[in-house]
Amino acid sequence: MIAAFYAVYTLVRDLRGTRPVSASLAFANARRVVGLEKAIGIFQEADIQHWALHYRFLVESLDVWYATTHFVVTTAVLVALFFARPSQYRPWRNTLATATAVALVGFALFPLMPPRLLPGAYGFTDTLKTVGGLWNVDSGPMLHVSDQYAAMPSLHFAWALWCGLVLWSILPRRWMKGLALAYPAITLACIIITANHYFTDTAAGAAIIAFGYGISALWERRRRPEEQRGRKSAMSVT
Repeated sequence: MIAAFYAVYTLVRDLRGTRPVSASLAFANARRVVGLEKAIGIFQEADIQHWALHYRFLVESLDVWYATTHFVVTTAVLVALFFARPSQYRPWRNTLATATAVALVGFALFPLMPPRLLPGAYGFTDTLKTVGGLWNVDSGPMLHVSDQYAAMPSLHFAWALWCGLVLWSILPRRWMKGLALAYPAITLACIIITANHYFTDTAAGAAIIAFGYGISALWERRRRPEEQRGRKSAMSVT
């Protein structure tokens, strides 16, 4: 599944990703998003980032958070779920897979320039360049494996929300559940302060998780009667 998703992601990146032909389209879509947010009064990302830039250690920490947690935490939660709650593994895995598949469609149809790549007049700072982190997606090998216009919806927030919900469902104590939900909250702050996403594509990230969960639930309802019939048949044979 991972290989298949990465193959599609690579295809989307090569067709629409960071090639110059898509920059104008990604910028045009960013202007649409900014216009929508201004119209409904939620275009506050630059103000939030300006406040955070006074705290260099905070921004450096969030740059590291952005660079490391996305794949590491999601993989760890998936493995933990497999061993700790095998009965819940398939529906949660299918939720993640469905949401990711929908995101790939979004990347292909709506390439979006993130705030950090907008012209200076919009007031954003690329903290990965000016403050620093573990890597820079504008140079080195990361430039060849990442699609900088794959911002709508936000997979960073979608996967973080998925992790939080999974951990909340399997952890036994309330304080543990609280820590689990803190993870997507910190990720939300991270992607806004580092200017990697807008509130709009963050909301879209939450929406694809809700959609994936719904599709997974419908699939499970259809699968259970078939599995029960299979067990009864196996028992009758033995």
